[in-house]
Amino acid sequence: MPDARDVSPYDALLLLSFGGPEGPDDVVPFLENVTRGRGIPKERLKEVGQHYFLFGGVSPINDQNRALLDALRKDFAEHGLDLPVYWGNRNWAPYLTDTLREMVRDGRRRILVLATSAYASYSGCRQYRENLADALAALEAEGLELPKVDKLRHYFNHPGFLEPMIDGVLRSLAELPEDVRDGAHLAFSTHSIPTASADTSGPVEEHGDGGAYVKQHLDVAQQIADAVRERTGVDHPWQLVYQSRSGAPHIPWLEPDICDHLDERHAAGAPAVVIAPIGFVSDHMEVLYDLDTEAKARAEELGLPMRRSATVGADPRFAAAVRELVAERAAAERGQDVTPCALGALGASHNLCPVGCCPARAPRPVAAGADSTYA
Repeated sequence: MPDARDVSPYDALLLLSFGGPEGPDDVVPFLENVTRGRGIPKERLKEVGQHYFLFGGVSPINDQNRALLDALRKDFAEHGLDLPVYWGNRNWAPYLTDTLREMVRDGRRRILVLATSAYASYSGCRQYRENLADALAALEAEGLELPKVDKLRHYFNHPGFLEPMIDGVLRSLAELPEDVRDGAHLAFSTHSIPTASADTSGPVEEHGDGGAYVKQHLDVAQQIADAVRERTGVDHPWQLVYQSRSGAPHIPWLEPDICDHLDERHAAGAPAVVIAPIGFVSDHMEVLYDLDTEAKARAEELGLPMRRSATVGADPRFAAAVRELVAERAAAERGQDVTPCALGALGASHNLCPVGCCPARAPRPVAAGADSTYA
């Protein structure tokens, strides 16, 4: 690993996330931002917003990003890393364009971006790169000097991302009644996306059935299941499942849905289930509603003991992983030989998204990739 204190040529890190409402009055405007261009009526958005209203109209994601910011700044300071950390969102304040403008006015010229999405997909990577290009275009229109922006590689198989999830599954298993613990099934959950989007996720050579999106999740699930077996001596059955589908019924999305999976496991005689939300960095609204509310209610109806393990959140090991990823990318930019840190069968992801990676239905300008509009 290169010297973690040398982050040249970079002079700032940008935490780039989805954003969420911070009060009831924010819910519909936030959803209008999320669905902009799709022509969804306001009355329909109010119906969708009921998930947020159940929690006082507040998404937990912003406080979770604040906690991650604090963890990153603390870790960087403790390890002598002189790199300021900023925060910008796709769909709510602090908005990405405003944050980039602030960074430029602060004199930042080489910016690394950490997206709160660990896997390859259009919505988890390329769309953020489109957002970066939109923000840079806005700054260019204002006559500001544009910084060079790079995005950290996908970190799904970095040990600092995996280890907290392994510990979370172990804790959830320990919380189950002893008579059902060893027979518990593991349901590794992630966001469902259209199968067409999944099939074209990742570089072109990885396109196919499920693409890189499914391959990466299966690799993570296998590593966690293997670690649980090694540490407990019990080989738990497991399956990758999906949640949070939001598309039109006639469009195929990845399945099985988590609630359908609970029905199937119960019918097959599973004594208990641990749900591990491996597709999410933090316990945001989709975790709280789709798993802690809907899936929990379904399990209770079935009489199926269920526990939900924690996401990575602001775990110090994840903050340390980000520091290592920053040092790794900085060293590569300086032309040094670097051995990327990655576990599992797939190896480290690319530093630079190649042409054809996670394509959009209609081409749009992007940043931080081989096909970047802004170099």
